[in-house]
Amino acid sequence: MKYNIKVKNTIFILIGSAIFSFGIVNFNMENNLAEGGFTGITLLLYFMFNMDPGIMNLVLNIPVFFIGWRLLGITTFIYTVMGTFAVSIFLWIFQIFPLEFSLRNDMTLAALFAGTFIGVGLGIIFRYGGTTGGVDIIARLVHKYVGWSMGRTMFLFDAIVIVSSIILYLKPIQGMYTLVAVFIAARVIDFIQEGAYAARGAMIISGNSDRISAHILKHMDRGVTVLHGSGSFTGEERNVLYCVVGRNEIVKLKEIINEIDPHAFVAVTSVHDVVGEGFTLDENKKPIA
Repeated sequence: MKYNIKVKNTIFILIGSAIFSFGIVNFNMENNLAEGGFTGITLLLYFMFNMDPGIMNLVLNIPVFFIGWRLLGITTFIYTVMGTFAVSIFLWIFQIFPLEFSLRNDMTLAALFAGTFIGVGLGIIFRYGGTTGGVDIIARLVHKYVGWSMGRTMFLFDAIVIVSSIILYLKPIQGMYTLVAVFIAARVIDFIQEGAYAARGAMIISGNSDRISAHILKHMDRGVTVLHGSGSFTGEERNVLYCVVGRNEIVKLKEIINEIDPHAFVAVTSVHDVVGEGFTLDENKKPIA
């Protein structure tokens, strides 16, 4: 059995776990904000019965690990167990050494920071191979044996936990701020997973494609892929250029195209998490530090 465990992934999963736990202790627990998933259940048990979230995180997750570990694959399973134990340890540490932010009178800030810290923490964990633990495994089991999509199961589980929290212990205003925090966390997770660095992809259709391609290579040091297409109305064969550039380079790219062919058709789209030469690899195909 091959263990493809990377030091970099391990470090970032620990960092993500610390950020996530910091947000839970100092913003959710401090301001009576709920959360979805198994984390939401630990908070529910904490607010209703004063049970330690760090301990309950392990109590809830460990049985599920034994049930569904085969579905994750050995590497993801190890990362998930690592992240789960790290979260429990950091929850314990931050409860012993909490920071006093005093946001009870400014719940908007409390919700914003709760969502941001949870989103950044989980986003880092997901990006480097970890998972959310119990709910993720449950969703995979339901998908395998019931046929539901993982997204549907996870949404339903989160909704049940949050609604239960609102009914059982949250005041209506706290419930509304919880929904704000959950929404922000989801957006931040997407942002972290897609990559904070957003490039631009340009599709260029022109009768002067050769000149445009040569100028992009010469003046911008960016590669261009030539695709062969034809017009649906005219049936005319024409090369289509595809080029990915940095966000700050798009103006220069447009200037080059406009100088050579002002009538060229150009479609620019956002590109996330670019991997390859010029972005994550240098000209020798080695990773850029």
